[in-house]
Amino acid sequence: MKDSDEEIEKIGQALFIVNRHAKTAPDPTQLYRLKNETMKKLIKENKAIKVGLHFSNNPKQSRQHSVLLVQVGNYYFHTPPNKEDMDTLPHLGQLNDSYRNQKPTLSLNKAKAILVEYLDWSVPKPAKRYNPNYKPFLQQTSSLSPFFHKRKRR
Repeated sequence: MKDSDEEIEKIGQALFIVNRHAKTAPDPTQLYRLKNETMKKLIKENKAIKVGLHFSNNPKQSRQHSVLLVQVGNYYFHTPPNKEDMDTLPHLGQLNDSYRNQKPTLSLNKAKAILVEYLDWSVPKPAKRYNPNYKPFLQQTSSLSPFFHKRKRR
C-alpha cells in the first residue's frame, strides 16, 4: 500500500466518523460542510470515485430524489449530485446493504483534525477567557509566607 492509499483510507475513516456524528448532531451544518468540502476536493483530485446514483431513503416533501454514491478508499458515502452527475452516471436504484462501511475507531476531534488538515483550513484557537476571580500566587517574601519557620537562635 502506498502512502497516498493510506492517506485516502485515513480520510475515508475520518469522513465516516464525521458523517455518523452529523446524523445525530443538534446542529450538523458544520459537520456536513466539512464532509461535502472534503468530498468535492477528493473528487476533483481523482482520489474518490463517483459510483452512481441511489434513490434516497428520505424523500423530500414526499418526492423521490437521488443521491450520489461516492467511494473513498474502502468507504462509501452519499452526497447531493449535481446536474452533470444526473446526466452521466448510472442509476443503481434503491439503496442496498452491499455498500456497508466498516466501523473505524477514531474520535470525532481526531477525525475533524484529519479533514481540516487535508482541506488546509486554518482553525482559530479558542480565546482565553478572563476570570476576574482568579488570583495568581503572588510572590511573597519569606517572612510573610505561611510556610516560613524562624529558626530558634542558640
